[in-house]
Amino acid sequence: MLKRRLKDIGTERYTFSFTIRDSPTYFINAQSWGREEYIRSLSESFRVGDCVTIENPLIQSKEAEREEKFNPVTPSGYKLLLSENHSVVKTSSCYDTDTRLLSLLHLPVKNPQDYYSLGDIVANGQSLHGRVLNMLAAVMAVGEPKYFMTSDKRKGQRCEVKLYDETERSFPIVCWDNESIQLAQSWIPQETVIFASDVRINFDKFRNCMTATVISKTIITTNPETAEANVLFSFIKESAQAGALPSPVKELANETINLEAVVEVYTVEQLKEKALQSDEKLEPVHGIIYGYISTLDIDENVSRVLRNRCSICRFIVSEASNTCTFCSDIPPEAKSTFASFDILVDVTDHTGTLHSCYLSDCVAEETLGCTVQEFLMMKEDQKTSLKWQLLLERSKIYFKVQEFLMMKEDQKTSLKWQLLLERSKIYFKVGI
Repeated sequence: MLKRRLKDIGTERYTFSFTIRDSPTYFINAQSWGREEYIRSLSESFRVGDCVTIENPLIQSKEAEREEKFNPVTPSGYKLLLSENHSVVKTSSCYDTDTRLLSLLHLPVKNPQDYYSLGDIVANGQSLHGRVLNMLAAVMAVGEPKYFMTSDKRKGQRCEVKLYDETERSFPIVCWDNESIQLAQSWIPQETVIFASDVRINFDKFRNCMTATVISKTIITTNPETAEANVLFSFIKESAQAGALPSPVKELANETINLEAVVEVYTVEQLKEKALQSDEKLEPVHGIIYGYISTLDIDENVSRVLRNRCSICRFIVSEASNTCTFCSDIPPEAKSTFASFDILVDVTDHTGTLHSCYLSDCVAEETLGCTVQEFLMMKEDQKTSLKWQLLLERSKIYFKVQEFLMMKEDQKTSLKWQLLLERSKIYFKVGI
């Protein structure tokens, strides 16, 4: 959903676009403009896969070159315009739905043989950067949606899905819009195949891998009924039976960063400016800050320093239930939790301070020079001594800005930062 401000009359108009299909050959784009209340109500009245009846749309010739730059390419030379005052969209009940229409949900809108395998994408590498193409792949794992707030106070969300096929074991595709994220949440890992038409391919230099992104042109067909998809279905079934695939949960948790590729240096002030200028489709930002830790409260309450993590996926578990929401399908006797560092620190340089940075897990152990068990055995004066060994020490800090979120009240900040690597080299000591 997009919004547009009309400066001449000082009002806002919202727009909502979708694509409908009633035969194997023909499908058409529809668009509606109007007040926020109308557009939100319309967009929430049906989902991808629903059957609808549209009454009194305006039929208009489309400008293919301009409109298909941001919308799905359709075989029709026309588009539908829906008016708040004249048009009506009705959703059909399951009893009124024509079964012939339901079969179209499993038929790709593009030639089912016109696609890149994941191995082809990886092999071609950066030569495909920025290209829009089709993919056929199986779903390895579906991540949880992550929410954030843009600089102009609009809410956004992001969801990453891991794909695989006969040629590649793990390939990420990222969803940004509400519809594709909801659709992804319905996919069953290692049982679902998708045909994604018109996804954007990019090279992620920090993860040192190729990625795909769902864009406004993308149409995803779940479990397509094609010969090519049937071959892939057979492959995932045989692989699952042979136990040749990793756990979907472990696949989600396995995000490696090539630190040698992190070379861009920021000041605190530059990083804050970058955060404010970012739009809702924010990719993770990696970089280096030359500064020092200005707050490190490790000699106070232990509960503010340690958190429990899942032994399977290493995600932080709920304090109230002490259970992992990512591993809910794994029997309790097969998993456990362990104590891990999760320390809030402030990072400062000559331009300012980043508050509430997360120094966590094994990276925190490397920084402190001790394990959790060794830390718990320390006396208070030993923890204080350790604290002052690290405070105000000039350091080369590798960081990752993972996502911009609305924080909890006790955090009092609009940014969440995660440090990848702290204190890799001492430059000089600063006394007070």
